[in-house]
Amino acid sequence: MEECLNIASSIEALSTLDSVTLMYPFFYRPMFEIVEDGWSAFLPEKEFEVLSSVTDEWRLSYINKDFSICPSYPPVVIVPRSIDDETLQKVAVYRHGGRFPVLSYYHKKNGMVMMRSSQPLTGTNGRRCKEDEKLVNATLRPGKRGYIIDTRSLNAAQQARAKGGGFEQEVYYPQWRRIHRCIERFNILQESLIKLVEACNDQSHNMDRWLSKLEASNWMTYIKEILTAACLAAQCIDREGASVLVHGTEGTDSTLQVTSLAQIILDPDCRTIQGFESLLVREWLQAGHPFQQRCAQSAYSNSKQKFEAPVFLLFLDCVWQILHQFPCSFEFNEHFLVTLFEHAYASQFGTFLGNNENERSKLKLQQKTMSLWSWVNQPEELKNFQNPLFEANSLVIWPSVAPQSLQLWEGVFLRWNRPSRFLDEAEEEMRRIIDYNRFLLDKVNSMRKQIMQTETEDGMDRMQEVQEEQEEQEVQKVQEVQEMQEVQEVQEMQEVQEMQEVQEMQKVQEVQEVQEVQEVQEVQEMQKVQEVQEVQEVQEVQEVQKVQEVQKVQEVQEVQKVQEVQKVQEVQEVQEMQEVQEMQKVQEIQEVQEMQEVQKVQEMQKVQEIQEVQEIQEVQEIQEVQKVQEMQKVQEMQKVQEIQEVQKVQENP
Repeated sequence: MEECLNIASSIEALSTLDSVTLMYPFFYRPMFEIVEDGWSAFLPEKEFEVLSSVTDEWRLSYINKDFSICPSYPPVVIVPRSIDDETLQKVAVYRHGGRFPVLSYYHKKNGMVMMRSSQPLTGTNGRRCKEDEKLVNATLRPGKRGYIIDTRSLNAAQQARAKGGGFEQEVYYPQWRRIHRCIERFNILQESLIKLVEACNDQSHNMDRWLSKLEASNWMTYIKEILTAACLAAQCIDREGASVLVHGTEGTDSTLQVTSLAQIILDPDCRTIQGFESLLVREWLQAGHPFQQRCAQSAYSNSKQKFEAPVFLLFLDCVWQILHQFPCSFEFNEHFLVTLFEHAYASQFGTFLGNNENERSKLKLQQKTMSLWSWVNQPEELKNFQNPLFEANSLVIWPSVAPQSLQLWEGVFLRWNRPSRFLDEAEEEMRRIIDYNRFLLDKVNSMRKQIMQTETEDGMDRMQEVQEEQEEQEVQKVQEVQEMQEVQEVQEMQEVQEMQEVQEMQKVQEVQEVQEVQEVQEVQEMQKVQEVQEVQEVQEVQEVQKVQEVQKVQEVQEVQKVQEVQKVQEVQEVQEMQEVQEMQKVQEIQEVQEMQEVQKVQEMQKVQEIQEVQEIQEVQEIQEVQKVQEMQKVQEMQKVQEIQEVQKVQENP
């Protein structure tokens, strides 16, 4: 026992060295081949390239390149394009620790954004900063409102004003609605972890004692509060179509928990291994979470550090809760989260050393230590962190925060109290089944391709035979056409000759007939001359009579024209009256039609609103069904594990 205590005290002493440069990461030399440099895998410039391909409303600012504006911010931040660096400098003075609002997440679905910062320094006098108001409002779309999620209670936020802090006042931020979601500060969380570890190590096997200690730790309550705040932020962005600003006091603990979990809920990329690593770098390491202070020791240590707190462990626990509810939506498994937890407290890599990018640059970690991601992203290591049940899910996932849905993370807190051999064997068997299933699916797909190729080849052969037959038929048709043309040409020649002979005979007959006709015409002309003279005499008499009749007719026509003109004028007057009446009727009809169209538009809007509500309900139902199915899968796996354990116990009594 004494030796164990000596080992424990030695480990504790080595974990609290006076100088960071004396820690193991500075002396570790990797025994594996470095395929990828983890230090340059997730640079802000690379992340911004993805954002700039979607929108041009944001820009990279290097105002903090020498860490003079904000010691806990990285050298490069993403801010609205309409805000210049001079404005950012004034806003930094107005925010606690210089942590002015910066972009945390851009929702590609509707263009809404999530910003994070620290509390404004309003004080008891209600100090304001117009540059801060301009920066915050620059993230809003025209006609849109935003939400400010304060991770403190209203009472705590008001008390902060007496110490020079405060919150955004509605008078100066009229387009923003402030919501308070109380998340305990880091000093309370350390006490909670100590109580939880004590309960997990209790060997009394008393149920009431275990449940009372678990409840007294309030660990599960803190998980529920953080998940509730993250779901609220995700709901404001995805369902309300509003931008969000998240902050607490310093903006380095609970703020990062909320923004990170909200992105896991909204963005399927953050549920992949590479995406989750990028999220940790962007929202924890670069955002200035003080890992060196928060993860100085552990809950097993007898001494307590002033700034130590399991903020990052609590975040990983929340991620595990979502993974437990949606086991098929994450590319990584529980082992990946446990590995991150272990390396945050004790690691041979320099990723989690230092409290911010400023300290890491001074320690020259990139030159003197190895990145955790260089080891994790090796293909032979990566397969140990992959979830065999993973199926890409592009939808937003909404975790349940009901107390019945939250469970104690046994993989961390009960890892030494439960046998892991059976679980490892069950997981290995599950991997084998899934691999065999994939092998069968690949085989089925290859056989389908072979069948399709065979059918295609048979079809090609048939097509060639049909084409050859068609070509032969076309050749025969061409030959027949040529023969027919030759016969027709011979017949045409014969007909032409016969026609020429007939035409010559007709010409002779026509000449004879013309001579006879000329003789007859001369006799007829003599008779016609006599008849014409007689007709002229009669015509003269008739013309005189016609002139008289025409005069009478003209007189009658003039009288009729006068009467017709009068009638036409009367008709025109009637038509004009009718046109005026018709115009009035048309105007009345148009007014009625306009009223009907307005009513139709209003009805269509109501129908669209009803359809949108129905679509939201359908999406919720689908997600609930997915949750139930995933819970059933997990329950079935648990049942299989229990059956296997019972069988093995029966076999080895």
